[in-house]
Amino acid sequence: MKTIELSHGGGGVQMNRLIRDLFFHHFGNEILLRGEDAAVLAMVGPLAFTTDGFTISPLRFLGGDIGKLAIAGTVNDLAMMGARPEYLACSFIIEEGFALDELAQIVRSMADELAVSGARIVCGDTKVVPRGAADGLFITTSGVGSVRCPGISAGAVQAGDAILVSRDVGRHGACILMARDGLQLGSDLKSDCATLWPLVEALLAEGIVPHALRDATRGGLSAVLNEWATGSQVGLALAEAAIPVSDPVRGLCELYGFEPFDLANEGTLILAVAAEQAPAAEAVLLRFNAQAACIGEAVADHPGKVVLTSPWGSRRYLELPAGELLPRIC
Repeated sequence: MKTIELSHGGGGVQMNRLIRDLFFHHFGNEILLRGEDAAVLAMVGPLAFTTDGFTISPLRFLGGDIGKLAIAGTVNDLAMMGARPEYLACSFIIEEGFALDELAQIVRSMADELAVSGARIVCGDTKVVPRGAADGLFITTSGVGSVRCPGISAGAVQAGDAILVSRDVGRHGACILMARDGLQLGSDLKSDCATLWPLVEALLAEGIVPHALRDATRGGLSAVLNEWATGSQVGLALAEAAIPVSDPVRGLCELYGFEPFDLANEGTLILAVAAEQAPAAEAVLLRFNAQAACIGEAVADHPGKVVLTSPWGSRRYLELPAGELLPRIC
């Protein structure tokens, strides 16, 4: 099996061949193929810009791999600001000895995920480090998009807003935990890893004006809602029974003592929208996933706090997650 050698990062023949035969082959577009030190982009109006690093272990999991995750994660960060994803930069840090076939599979996965949003990789970098200096493969991506709906912010939630979720929560964190610990729970639980721009675009096309949007990644639903409550100085009142959680995720949380609302997602968005737009917003979300639901509202009481009402009528604070539940999930 052919593997990555230090010379693949040395700037010579082997590096040029890797870039041309692999990266240019799958990511090729007129900007990238110029091979310049920087991409020259033609953009107007307000822009959203984001960057992220991906160190997930294992590199492949049910529902995706590090490549799909890198593209979806960066595109989603742009989409959550109401921005159409347009251009991405990508940097690979590859450990000496990494299988070329596995790298090619990951790059193909990235190309497939780019097609979902129409974004393009227009510049990049490749570094190879000696054996033992990295865990196989790390990917860093940055993205730029044109803002189509200005004003979306964690500080823009208003009392009376409805809070909606686009699907069941906690799948990605639970999936990675199962893959890492080799658990067999008799389920086909897959990560929710997916590009969210088509969903956001559909919301905007229906005239929905989000006050806040967020993909609930590390820290899950709990982290997003606590950030909104603090940033907007409103209270958030949630009905626990309304929050969709799959049976495999719920069972895994009971086994480990986790809170399902703390587990990471990689293709699930949380939306705050004016109450009068909530039915239309929920209808759009349901077109993409039958588990979408309105889970609560923003209130003037208990500003800065998230209050969860159980099916039995008791209430508790949904706290910001403490510590590191599961490192290297993205």
